[in-house]
Amino acid sequence: MTAHPQTPQFFLTSPSACPYLPGQLERKVFTHLIGARAPDLLDLLTQGGFRRSQNIAYRPACERCRACISVRILVDEFTPTKSMRRAVSTNSDLIGRMGEAEPSSEQYALFRRYLEARHTRGGMSEMSVLDYAMMVEDSQVDTRVIQYRRKGPDSRITGRSDGDLMAVALTDVMGDGLSMVYSYFEPSEQQRGLGTFMILDHIRRAREMGLPYLYLGYWVRGSRKMDYKIRFQPQEHLMARGWERFDPEAALVAETALSLK
Repeated sequence: MTAHPQTPQFFLTSPSACPYLPGQLERKVFTHLIGARAPDLLDLLTQGGFRRSQNIAYRPACERCRACISVRILVDEFTPTKSMRRAVSTNSDLIGRMGEAEPSSEQYALFRRYLEARHTRGGMSEMSVLDYAMMVEDSQVDTRVIQYRRKGPDSRITGRSDGDLMAVALTDVMGDGLSMVYSYFEPSEQQRGLGTFMILDHIRRAREMGLPYLYLGYWVRGSRKMDYKIRFQPQEHLMARGWERFDPEAALVAETALSLK
């Protein structure tokens, strides 16, 4: 029997080494996002813990591990901490412009600098300029690129940024929120806190667009490089019973109890 072309088919990957937790194997379930229903399907799947990569929606399906937890920020209730407000102030010389999902050689040069400084052994380390263009352009949903540039001499007049490119975010606009698909920034400017700044800017944009959530992808319990995601409170985690409000204090108590056993 032939499947209806509008009905998504799901596939399971073979086990491979987990990029986040040493000694673990990962598997993913995935489907294709194609056709006119792709935006609605992405909304539904994202609410169910899926992420998008080009025209693929995927989520972890590991046999013995449930460390990957989908995270979304409650935009309307969010209040920045003192250090977050400092990141906004530090980057007040930047202007972010949201535009069509179009790649550029300038973006790719920044992308390469970022990978070479922070992710030399990651799965993206060998991406060519064509691979990068596919990552940006290969989308059948409402995808935008937000480019953050230094203010130029005419920015006060035009309101536009025409200085150096400092950071880029590839972002999906969905029915109930923004989803940060991938972001990167100038690695030589660590003191700016550009990663934090981009998340804060997305929270602001989602609020202005009347969208209740900012989807941050997966928080991997036990992976220190993912801990930054739980700094943005309040947030919800997708658990067995659905989306539940995350209590960081209760989580800390539970982690401490486990470490003492």
